[in-house]
Amino acid sequence: MDNVGRLLLRLLLVPLGAVAAVTVASLVVIFSHTVELRGMALPPDPERPLLIFALVPMIAFVGSFAAAFSLAAAAIGALIAETFAIRSWLFHAANGGLAGWIGWSLTQEMRDQYGLLVGPKSMVAAGLAGGLAYWLVAGWTAGFWKPVSRNPQPQGG
Repeated sequence: MDNVGRLLLRLLLVPLGAVAAVTVASLVVIFSHTVELRGMALPPDPERPLLIFALVPMIAFVGSFAAAFSLAAAAIGALIAETFAIRSWLFHAANGGLAGWIGWSLTQEMRDQYGLLVGPKSMVAAGLAGGLAYWLVAGWTAGFWKPVSRNPQPQGG
């Protein structure tokens, strides 16, 4: 019965961890591109903050496609972590970073068309942050068949 409870808990925590990872990664991508837009050498313009505000949804739209590709790659790593009960934050952060790079590399045509996500640094950073967010929610207890802590069995007599 204990294994069934842990399995049900994993079925709840893994999707919640994925939602947390996607949310954190999206915020990192939006923040990095907003900072990049503010740092561009554009002539002074009183409507520049409005331009930046208008570009944030476009960045989120293009980033969502990259996130979809990244999420597919990250799901493979999460499946490996669940199968082998890998609970290391380094594994989950590296999985997120690799997934971010894969998402960046698979969106070449979209990046060329919109001119966004020009470098892999923001996507890899978003993947690292997303991997850590996943670890905080679900990764540190990975593997339903391996309990986090075992109660010592009484030595009887």
